[in-house]
Amino acid sequence: MKVLVSDNLGEAGLEIFRAQPGLDVDVKTGLSPDELKSIIGQYHGLVIRSATKVTADLLSAAENLKVVGRAGIGLDNVDIPEATRRGVVVMNTPGGNTVTTAEHSIAMLLSLTRKIPQGTATLKAGKWEKKKLQGREICNKTLGVIGFGNIGSIVCDRARGLRMQVVVYDPFVTPERIEKAGYSAVTLDELYRVSDYITVHVPRLKETVGMLNAEAFAKMKDGVMIINCARGGIVDENDLLEAIRSGKVAGAALDVFETEPPGDLPLLAEDSVICTPHLGASTLEAQTNVAVAVARQIIDFLVNGTIVNAVNVPSVSGEVLERMQPLLTLGEKMGSLQAQLAEGPVSEVAIEYAGEFPGMELAPVTTAVLKGFLSRALKDDVNFINAVVLAKERGITVTESTRKAEDDFINLVTVSVSGEGFRRAVGGTIYGKKEPKIVRIDDFRLEMVPHGHVLLVHNEDRPGAIGSIGTLLGDAGVNIARMTVGQEKDGDRNFIVLETDIPVPDKTLADLRALPVVKTAVAVEL
Repeated sequence: MKVLVSDNLGEAGLEIFRAQPGLDVDVKTGLSPDELKSIIGQYHGLVIRSATKVTADLLSAAENLKVVGRAGIGLDNVDIPEATRRGVVVMNTPGGNTVTTAEHSIAMLLSLTRKIPQGTATLKAGKWEKKKLQGREICNKTLGVIGFGNIGSIVCDRARGLRMQVVVYDPFVTPERIEKAGYSAVTLDELYRVSDYITVHVPRLKETVGMLNAEAFAKMKDGVMIINCARGGIVDENDLLEAIRSGKVAGAALDVFETEPPGDLPLLAEDSVICTPHLGASTLEAQTNVAVAVARQIIDFLVNGTIVNAVNVPSVSGEVLERMQPLLTLGEKMGSLQAQLAEGPVSEVAIEYAGEFPGMELAPVTTAVLKGFLSRALKDDVNFINAVVLAKERGITVTESTRKAEDDFINLVTVSVSGEGFRRAVGGTIYGKKEPKIVRIDDFRLEMVPHGHVLLVHNEDRPGAIGSIGTLLGDAGVNIARMTVGQEKDGDRNFIVLETDIPVPDKTLADLRALPVVKTAVAVEL
């Protein structure tokens, strides 16, 4: 067996690879895409960090590749659907750098408050600007934490130790869990209104890109300070610059940027902005942790067939995986759909299996549902190993049940989620042997391929309704690739499923919702 390490990896991980009998490891960093493609065919395992791009083109040449391991969390540089299609397991190492990243956020907060970088720079330049660099105390100040995942929760704990008042916003976590941990659960607008400092700890998703923008800054206290050690693009850099120049924002500490390296970014010229070159995970301990973890995981898989921290397959044999893959795909898509339709924090996920599932262990399907659901909030932090545990940690009760077949389907999986004031059910099945389809949303029967850009429109069933929706989308340049209509039994409403070639722009979505015939319109990505 041969393993290629194509990005820098901690020596502790390399030592583990070299000590494994029967395993040859090559370290070749800094390869161009063409150079990597020319040699990848001889390797069974590939170890990466963020520099190597595992594209469909690279995978097409990786005829012997069985596993890709990321020493870290983020997998934006890996084409996971293509890897899955080719039977390549994709692993990451969640948890290896959570403490490090949380500590960096606190370090940035303190450095920003006490103007430590500016003090260092001016003193080294021969200046003594003691009065100009006056800071403030953080004791009893309010820290608003957006995102209560692994890193966000550690930041809360460290801030509490500094005697800060901590308020938390996370739409995927129940207020009860946040308050049980000792913090105040608030709405996003309330967090903006009361916070002296705001730090973000959410993944980069369609919903979070530009989350802190001009509209958000306008709702904040005068003199607020912003910290972003999560992902570039969550804070709108142009809007932040204007907010700093206007005095609305007193300072910002940035470890991540929309483009990295950021180049000639005007924001960095502001005296009240401090910055680091994406150092959140850059400690000796973190790099050792992820290097050791990825080495052990890849060896476990190649030598023993054991799958740990895989993001695209559960821990089952290859034969079972091939048979279950359509159901696993269906489960993950249904979980993702439910996360995008949820009207607030979810406290319960109920999964019902109706019909015949001959010889199948259904626990991996339940895990797939939870992985799809949690990925909307946690992205690469969740996988087939930790999904059940993470759901429990977030205060979500998970139940499973079975019953006899539905009249219309040999087998049917129904995923119901509920929270305060809402409950929603989504049903799905497998057409033929391999084609997952959504066949029910709440009381509406329909037929939906869970893939790509999907627009769900709940409308009144009356003449011209569908035409007005189609005309509006056409005028906005959105092409409809496929349309199905689900009708409410004994009702006067439709549920239209539109697959579009491009994501529906926010303005078009708002225009749709303003149509008299439209009750709701939701754009989802599957």
